[in-house]
Amino acid sequence: MNKSVAQKRADELRRLLEHHNYRYYVLDDPEVPDAEYDRLIRELESLESTYPDLVTPDSPTQRVSGTPMEGFATIQHRVPMLSLGNAFSETEVAEFCRRVSQGLEREDIIFAAEPKLDGVAISLTYVQGLLTTAATRGDGERGEDVTANVRTIRAVPLKLLGDGWPALLEVRGEIYMPRSGFDAFNRKALANGEKPLVNPRNGAAGSLRQLDPQLTAQRPLAFYAYSTATRDQLPDTQLDTLERLKDWGIPVNPEVRRVQGLAGCLDYHRRIGLLRPTLGYDIDGVVYKVDRFDQQGFLGFVSKAPRWALAHKFPAEEEITRLVDIDIQVGRTGALTPVARLAPVFVGGVTVTNATLHNEDEIRRKDVRPGDWVVVRRAGDVIPEVARAIHERREGTLAEFQMPEVCPECGSRVERVEGEAVARCSGGLVCPAQRKHSIRHFATRKAMDIEGLGDKLVDQLVEEGLIHTVADLYHLSHEQLTALDRMGGKSAENLLKALEKSKTPPLNRLLYALGIREVGEVTAHSLAAHFGTMEALQDASVETLTEVSDVGPIVAAHVAAFFQQEHNRQVIQALSDAGVKWQALETQVGEQPLAGEIWVLTGALSMPRIQVKNLLESLGAKVTGSVSAKTTTLLAGEAAGSKLKKAEKLGIKIISESDFVDYVGSHGLSV
Repeated sequence: MNKSVAQKRADELRRLLEHHNYRYYVLDDPEVPDAEYDRLIRELESLESTYPDLVTPDSPTQRVSGTPMEGFATIQHRVPMLSLGNAFSETEVAEFCRRVSQGLEREDIIFAAEPKLDGVAISLTYVQGLLTTAATRGDGERGEDVTANVRTIRAVPLKLLGDGWPALLEVRGEIYMPRSGFDAFNRKALANGEKPLVNPRNGAAGSLRQLDPQLTAQRPLAFYAYSTATRDQLPDTQLDTLERLKDWGIPVNPEVRRVQGLAGCLDYHRRIGLLRPTLGYDIDGVVYKVDRFDQQGFLGFVSKAPRWALAHKFPAEEEITRLVDIDIQVGRTGALTPVARLAPVFVGGVTVTNATLHNEDEIRRKDVRPGDWVVVRRAGDVIPEVARAIHERREGTLAEFQMPEVCPECGSRVERVEGEAVARCSGGLVCPAQRKHSIRHFATRKAMDIEGLGDKLVDQLVEEGLIHTVADLYHLSHEQLTALDRMGGKSAENLLKALEKSKTPPLNRLLYALGIREVGEVTAHSLAAHFGTMEALQDASVETLTEVSDVGPIVAAHVAAFFQQEHNRQVIQALSDAGVKWQALETQVGEQPLAGEIWVLTGALSMPRIQVKNLLESLGAKVTGSVSAKTTTLLAGEAAGSKLKKAEKLGIKIISESDFVDYVGSHGLSV
C-alpha cells in the first residue's frame, strides 16, 4: 500500500473509531463487538507504524504516552470547581426549593436533575476541538494536571465531533469505575495474588493518579460530563447544554431529566433510588440544579457552594461495632468535638476506627456510653458517625460521658453558650490546637494585613517553636526567618517591614484580628466606635456591651468572657509591649454619614447580603426590601431585575458593588 492510499485509509479508520466510540460511550448503542473495534485499532496502528508521519495528536492510537511522569504539575482553573451543599432529608430539599423560589421570586422552578456519581471530579479543556488539558478538582482553585492519564480513557473524546463547537470549551464531569470493570479488575488481581481495589470510587481516584499512564490505561475507567465552565456558543440551560455536548461526542448520563419544583425533585430522587441497584456504576445521591443559567447567575454563591444547586444524598451504609472510648478533639476554631474510638469495622468500603459524636447533646440524646455496642454509619458515604447505641446489648452499668470543664490542650475554661450545641475552648490566643488558625486570622488583609505571612510560613514558625502567640510575631529576627526553608534574605526583610507597618492598626482591625467569637468586621467597628479605647472595652460588663447597637446578649457574653481571661489580657499587653499601638477611630459614635437614607439591595452580590445590610446600618442607613419613591440609593449586583428598572424609572441613585466597597472603605470599614 502506497502512502497516498495509506493516508486515506488512516483517515477513514479514525472516523470509524470516533463513530464507534460515540455509539458506545454517548449513545450506549454499539454497532460492532469489541473484537471488531480492536481489529480497526490494530489496523490503524499498523499503518501509523509503517508511515510515522501519518500519526496525528488526536489519533485513537495516541491515548497512552510512553514515559512515566515524575509528579503532577498543577493547573489553575479558569472558573473555580466548587463543591455542593448536601441534603439528607426531604425537609432539607424543601428548604432549598423554598430559598430558590424566594430568591427568584417565582414558584415551580425548573431544575435539571441527575445521578450523583461516586467518582472523581475532572475538568477537560478543548481548544479548537482538541483535548489539551485535564485537571482534578484539587483545592477548587488549582488541580493536578492528569492530562496524560485522562487521554487513556476511551470514553473521553480526544477530538470533538461535528461542528459548531467554540474555540475554547471547558467541560466538567466525573471519572468513575463501572461496577463490571471493578469486579473484573479485582478478580484478575486476586488470581495474580495482588491487592484488590477497596471500592470503585477509590479505584477511580487511584487509577487517575498513577504516575505511569500505561498503568492508568489498564484500569477500567469511564466518564460522564455534567456541566461546562465556559458558556460561549452554548444554549441557555443546563439540559440543553448537555444535549449539545452529546452532539459533540461527550458522554452524558442518560438519566438526566428536567423536573419541576419540589415534587419533581423528590419524585426523581425516589425513582433513581429504586433504579440504583441496577445501574452499572455507583452513585451516592442525586443533584438538582436550577436549569436556566441566567437564574443561576442571579442566585449566585454562598461561601464556596452555589445557591442554585444541591446534592440530595441517599441513606448511608451502617454496621455494628463496640464503642471503646470517647476522646475530645479540639478543632482549629476551639470547638470541642467528642470522637468515638471504635473497635475496627468495615463500613462502606473502608475500615473505620474513629467516628464523630458531634456534641454533648447528641451523646445525651442517643445515650451513648463507652463500652456500648453501637451502629456506625458513613453519613453521605463519607463521614463516619455513631448513629445510635444498641441499648439491648448493654452489659452492666456503664458510666455516662462528661464533657470536660477545661480544654485538654491548654487548660483554658470551656464555654458553652446557652442555646448552642458546641462547647468551645476560650483560649483562642494561647491554645496549641488553635494557634495556627489564630495567627493566620490575625495576619489576614481584613485584620492586621501582614503581607507575606502566608499559611505555610505560619506552619513553619509554629512548628519551629518561634511563635506561640500573635505577640511573638513582633519579636522575630532576620536571622530566625532566613534560617527557615525557602525564606531568603529579601523575603525576610519584606516580612519584617510588613510587621512594622502593621503596628499602628485602627482599634476595630485589632479587635477583629483577636478572633473573639462572633466578632466580625462590622461588630468590631461598632465596639471600637462605641468604647473608643481598648481599656474601656476590656472593663465593659455584659450589660454595658449590649448598649452597642448591633451587639446582642450572646455576642456581649463572648466579648466579656474573652477579656475576663487573664491569658488574653496578657497577649494584648504583650502586643503593646512589642510596639503595637492601636489607633482610635476617626468616625466615633454618632457620626453616621448615611443617617436618614433608605437603601435597597438587588441582584447577585459577591458578599452575603446580611454583611452588606450590617455595614449599611452601621453607617446609619435603613435597608428595605422594595423600591419606592422614598428610596435614596439602590445597590445593584449582577443580573439585577425589576428593582433596577423601577429605580431607573424613579430616578433613584444606583451604585455598583465595587463603588459600595470603595465607599465603606473610606469610612474605615472593609468588606
